[in-house]
Amino acid sequence: MPERNARSALRSPNPAAPASETVLAFDFGEKRIGVAVGESLIGTARALTTISEDAVDIRFAAIERLIAQWQPARLVVGLPRSDDGREHALSARCRRFANQLHGRFGLPVALVDERYSSLEADAALKLDVTRWQARKAVLDAHAAQVILQSYLLEHHGTAQG
Repeated sequence: MPERNARSALRSPNPAAPASETVLAFDFGEKRIGVAVGESLIGTARALTTISEDAVDIRFAAIERLIAQWQPARLVVGLPRSDDGREHALSARCRRFANQLHGRFGLPVALVDERYSSLEADAALKLDVTRWQARKAVLDAHAAQVILQSYLLEHHGTAQG
């Protein structure tokens, strides 16, 4: 019996060590939703996909598949703000989207100031992709990556792309 307890102790994670979590982030838009995935312990985030469906039920079915695939511990949604920090016209829709995610999937959802995320993502993409049409196709997913990196830096002290 003591041997079994020793093995269990070896396999159990260090309670003092921070837990690693997978996080999905969303850059919500009326036409497209950019999605990024990240890992909290080492602070990695990467652009994943863009959901371009018009129908709400198809959008949420795509999100459900991503959640089933990645098994995130939490979700992050970008909250638009104007340059002076006030909420943007789309802010209420983003809050509603965040509430719907929480209600449908039962996961905690954090809202993150997404000011300049699209500009930052586009500037980074310009280094690799020169044509606007090519950048536009992936911009929302990269904006979600910027949002997620901001969240990881604020809440876990790490962010890498």
